[in-house]
Amino acid sequence: MVDFPGRANDLALLERQLRLVRDAAATTPGQAVIVTGRRRVGKSRLVQEFCDRSGLPYLIFQASRGRNPAAERADFAAALAETALPGADLVAGALGSDWNQALRALAVAVPEQTPSIIVLDEVPWLVEQDREFEGALQTVWDRYLSTKPVLLLLVGSDLSMMESLQEYGRPFHGRAGRMLVRPLNPADVQRMTGLEPAEAIDAFLITGGFPEIVQRWKPGTSRTAFLRDQLADPLSPLLMAGELSLLGEVPEPSHSRSALEAIGTGERTFGAIAHRIGVGNPIPSGTLAPILNTLTTKRIVAVDTPLATRPDTKNKRYRIEDPYLRFWLAFLQRGIAEVERGRGDLVASRIERSWPSWRGRAVEPVVREGLERLLPDDRLPGADVVGGWWNRQNNPEIDLVGADRERPAATRIAFTGSIKWLETELFGKRECESLLAGSMSIPGRDYATPLIAVSRNGVEDGLPLAASFGPEEIVEAWRR
Repeated sequence: MVDFPGRANDLALLERQLRLVRDAAATTPGQAVIVTGRRRVGKSRLVQEFCDRSGLPYLIFQASRGRNPAAERADFAAALAETALPGADLVAGALGSDWNQALRALAVAVPEQTPSIIVLDEVPWLVEQDREFEGALQTVWDRYLSTKPVLLLLVGSDLSMMESLQEYGRPFHGRAGRMLVRPLNPADVQRMTGLEPAEAIDAFLITGGFPEIVQRWKPGTSRTAFLRDQLADPLSPLLMAGELSLLGEVPEPSHSRSALEAIGTGERTFGAIAHRIGVGNPIPSGTLAPILNTLTTKRIVAVDTPLATRPDTKNKRYRIEDPYLRFWLAFLQRGIAEVERGRGDLVASRIERSWPSWRGRAVEPVVREGLERLLPDDRLPGADVVGGWWNRQNNPEIDLVGADRERPAATRIAFTGSIKWLETELFGKRECESLLAGSMSIPGRDYATPLIAVSRNGVEDGLPLAASFGPEEIVEAWRR
């Protein structure tokens, strides 16, 4: 069987759902799963691989955005007629005047006794095209499809829209499980690139774990060599995937796009984002707040708040959630024109000059998630969540705070820590003293609270640290 790197767990999850259908082990013969994840993360490729491996008859239908509903149903009927579903010949040419009839034709084509798989891809676009689609899907599922041994996969990239399909009051509420397809993780990236852990984390920060970009990274290639190669090609996925992703999420120039660009180029606070969008004349908070809420709901933007025993929910820091999009907005978006005229070397030089400082900030959420994945760990006793802490002036700003919970506030601080992610310098006495002094400002922290360090290049001996971690431990966290 051909290797499909980084997707063993996703394939196993889908196979478990199919096994429920094969073994008639659920309350209904048919099972439905909502499959969602960021655009270009590889959902369509995953379900195609799953269908091919299953050996079962299947239908995969991918919707088109903005399509006329009648034309979409005609394509659906044509795709159905070309499948190996046993009853496909019985409904050949049956267009149906609405989605209820089109989906009933599908129910006729699905076998009565043997398992099959149905994939409807880009479901949000079907919902946008025709308000009656959701109701028709629910009716046909309840009356016909769920009574047969079929696995129905509803696939879509709009996370908030896909999650809303299951909300109370929506037609398909309570009828499907949910599966989130994530980008490849740092351990997957290391395996595919053949790099040492520290370099693999660099590769993850650049590619975001998006399979189409990681696959271009030839094993053992250095970061600088990879960037030079990719920036010599105006059509490389590294360059193009960011724009394609944004066009899917924010199709038109707008304040939403401007907010993303502001955050992607380093603005973290509400006020700074408002000033950047307004070019010195900040846009009203009543305009910006719903924009940021929408981007957060779509999981394009993440919002961090200080982790301590006293809540400070208004002291928010915004960041681009996807590492690749963060890299693209910071460096590649404004470099596209240069690459197109054959001067990708200018973009590569600009990246190299800013790389140490940009990476130092970009690696923080990766380190926090890695440490959180290691929990429970004897080196980090009493911690269940990992975050950071800062005051309104960002002085001090503590990279790592471990606590027993995040909301509404921690009841106990388990540790505080600092990240030093430089090529050659050790985490030393100066960094340790700065961490100790800054940590005393954190509500709930006292002199007995342990200190930890995370360093790319190691830690000096003799420091009063409870634990230290390097790139090896951070990457290993994803292998658990």
